[in-house]
Amino acid sequence: MSGPYVIRGSVALPESELTWSFSRSSGPGGQHVNTSDSKAELRFDLAATGSLPEVWKQRALAHLAGRLVDGVVVVRSSEHRSQWRNREAALVRLAALLAEATAPPPRPRRATRIPRGINERRLRQKKQRSDTKRGRSGRDWG
Repeated sequence: MSGPYVIRGSVALPESELTWSFSRSSGPGGQHVNTSDSKAELRFDLAATGSLPEVWKQRALAHLAGRLVDGVVVVRSSEHRSQWRNREAALVRLAALLAEATAPPPRPRRATRIPRGINERRLRQKKQRSDTKRGRSGRDWG
């Protein structure tokens, strides 16, 4: 689990920019849960990193603005009983989060005209529905 962690392509996060902290997980677990620090918390200083290209960094800062605290993104994992597995889960989650946040924006939609046949069919159905409703009025029931 040591070494750089690939985000996308050749861009990776070095271990030196990741900060780990561990604490006791909440929830059931018997006597073991009271003695082991299995909850993993991973911090990555997105604002100060030099490992991401500048364009990706700006995209990620804009995309994750609501989640950042002083430019730092925090990922927690406590679903496993093992600290090692929680570390791996937090790393995978951070990599997925950064890959999504640094992805280029989708291409804008190109506006297209509505085909004439579709418009004519819609108007014909409207007219038919109107005639049906008009036929329900009780004017001619003599």
